[in-house]
Amino acid sequence: MSQSQVTPYGEWHSPISAAAVAEGGVALSYVRLTGDTVWWQEDRPAEGGRGVVCQRTPDGTVRDVVPPGFNVRSRAHEYGGQAWQVLADGSLVFANFADQRLHLVEGVGSQPSPVTPEPPEPRARRYADLRPTSDHAGLIGVRERLEAGRVRHELVHVSVDGGEPRTLWDGAHFVSSPALSQDGSRLAWISWEHPDMPWDSTRLHVAAFAGAGLTDERVVAGIERREALQQPRWAPDGTLYVVTDRTGWWNLHRVGSGDRMELVCDVEQECGAPLWQFGLATYLLLDGERALLHHGTDEWRHSLLDLRTGGLTDLELPYTAMTPYLDGRGDRFVLVGASPVVGQELAMVRQPADGDPAGPQREVVRTVPPLEVDERFLPRPEHVELPSQSGRVVHAHVHPPTNPHASAPEGTLPPYLLFVHGGPTGSSTAQVALAGQRAFFTSRGIGVVDVDYGGSTGYGRAYRELLRGQWGVVDVADCAAAATALADRGRADPQRLAIRGGSAGGWTTLCCLTRTDVFSAGASYYGVADAKALAEQTHDFESRYLDSLIGPLPQSERAYDERSPLSHVDELSCPVLLLQGLDDPIVLPAQAEAFVAALRRKGLPYAYLAFEGEAHGFRRAESRVRALEAELSFYGQVLGFTPPGVPELRLERPPGQIGSRGRQVDSGQA
Repeated sequence: MSQSQVTPYGEWHSPISAAAVAEGGVALSYVRLTGDTVWWQEDRPAEGGRGVVCQRTPDGTVRDVVPPGFNVRSRAHEYGGQAWQVLADGSLVFANFADQRLHLVEGVGSQPSPVTPEPPEPRARRYADLRPTSDHAGLIGVRERLEAGRVRHELVHVSVDGGEPRTLWDGAHFVSSPALSQDGSRLAWISWEHPDMPWDSTRLHVAAFAGAGLTDERVVAGIERREALQQPRWAPDGTLYVVTDRTGWWNLHRVGSGDRMELVCDVEQECGAPLWQFGLATYLLLDGERALLHHGTDEWRHSLLDLRTGGLTDLELPYTAMTPYLDGRGDRFVLVGASPVVGQELAMVRQPADGDPAGPQREVVRTVPPLEVDERFLPRPEHVELPSQSGRVVHAHVHPPTNPHASAPEGTLPPYLLFVHGGPTGSSTAQVALAGQRAFFTSRGIGVVDVDYGGSTGYGRAYRELLRGQWGVVDVADCAAAATALADRGRADPQRLAIRGGSAGGWTTLCCLTRTDVFSAGASYYGVADAKALAEQTHDFESRYLDSLIGPLPQSERAYDERSPLSHVDELSCPVLLLQGLDDPIVLPAQAEAFVAALRRKGLPYAYLAFEGEAHGFRRAESRVRALEAELSFYGQVLGFTPPGVPELRLERPPGQIGSRGRQVDSGQA
């Protein structure tokens, strides 16, 4: 073994390149099991972020079902989600990103043909959450209709023979999660209205379904109380199950006689997830007596649930993070799991009969390694509870600098980079196992801390609602407190703390930079700089989200102005890196451009990277590489180290500007 080389933090030589992180970042999602054939979706950065449906047949053959030239992705709610479905004859129906029409693939190798008609305007009909009807001659799903500047959402029936889909129900502004009973006679779904988001308050509907449409519709839950219901499912015996947070946690319930909600599994853990995308599955009814449950807080796992007693039996699987993609039946199911050293895996699991000492039998169908490096370069995240300014606990995951061939000079502390997740109703817990991006920094001697600030999902409804009316307050205080606590505990250099985040995480990043003096640098990916502009310009799904996060307009206009980072650029005293997709329909490029103009007026060092063809979240490998290398160079220039192996980012600086850690820089562009 080679001897450890003493090198300053941030300058450690690493085998983990930005290209390896970006090109290896294939995302596995939305799994299906039909007979012995496994289906799944892959989003591939090396193919421009193209979504592809793949299958593995019983003989072990793995192939792409959707040919080049097609991209499986729905723009419904702009965040999309489950955008394809397998029919009984093995054909595939999917939403194509370019035109948003549904297309049919009748066999592997055949050319897709459109199922839904050309919309009156390009991409004005968007489909998601597809479910096959019991006769397999059609699909039930959600359609988003854009007409004359208005947006409507409805349940529709789509015939695979083509023609205009038939509207089944359009009685609310938002609709999601259609679930058809196994005999095809009843349909359940959820709905909600502005200004609520689906993690605030939804309603559960049930109706009789026949060829002519829906009859005898009724609202089963969500009338008398505010609760976030999600994922209705029908058991083989006709019992309806649903996840709701009426206990303070997203727990599984069944609908009993008289529509009485009966708690099935009472745990102070989340058994659900925010419905940012269509088609998430955190539980699976295997038969009339058992379910597979995805649950946890700071760490997630899968367990078998006895539907009669509520008892849980943990499955011994080698994953520390689970994703909400499940399918199967009986004793077999497929899932996607991950860990810092395993990466992402799509696995088929067979559960032996009770009493079998062999335990679950796992067969790996598809694996995406975390990185092709010695696993000693990969950090092992540590869950910590840090004090907030108000005395609350702030949950976080710490990834220390990790490199088997490097150590820092004695008496020095590492710089730390605070990752702020998006949402803001997101969570870092689902990302702790996806080590590539974090290892890019930690293997170079830069610590990473993921913060689940108040408002994050994973710790119950009360924790999630800490952000109500407090966006730009609680999240900022918690991130600043977490970074300060790491420094106070002697783990991080207090003079070299940086922060980065995307979307809502970009908002919190910019708020922390403009309203605290904790951080010396920050990077905002398509972040919100002006809350009022976001409320006025963003897409329909989130157009009233700020009512709960800040307050309704115009009554709360003063709060919008006071909290927006754009209003506090004069208080900013450190450099900023902004990265923005020019096709972003959620946080428009004008937000980043306004912040850049303010930085230029103030005379602060900054860099602004705009990405053609990218939207809200960079999908192309080349974009990810450019962004990640720019970040590392940026932190090095500001925090006082020279990272090897990456091109130097050109910063806009006023003449004679002194770097924040005392380094003289050149005039103009460096």
